[in-house]
Amino acid sequence: MSSSELHDLPNGRPVKGCGIVTGKQRPETAKRTMFISLEDEDGDIQVIVHREIWERQRYVALNARLLAVEGTWQREGEVRNVVAGYLEDLTPLLGELRTASRDFH
Repeated sequence: MSSSELHDLPNGRPVKGCGIVTGKQRPETAKRTMFISLEDEDGDIQVIVHREIWERQRYVALNARLLAVEGTWQREGEVRNVVAGYLEDLTPLLGELRTASRDFH
């Protein structure tokens, strides 16, 4: 689903999305949770990667430039995120397109 299709979905719905990785954060206060920002043709998708997914899929989370995510839609007021259940690195589909994320610690 695109970011615009995700936007108004109800909380708790299973979803799939994909986008260019534009940022990653793993704050010390987040207890090993990583936050990934994706961008598609319609806007942004914020992804929450909890510790158990991070530990299983660390390489994908750290290295993918084009990332697909399957998970649960979390919507509380104006806050909207995908809580990741599975990550897939689709970077090879980019070919020679150059991308870079802003990574914060």
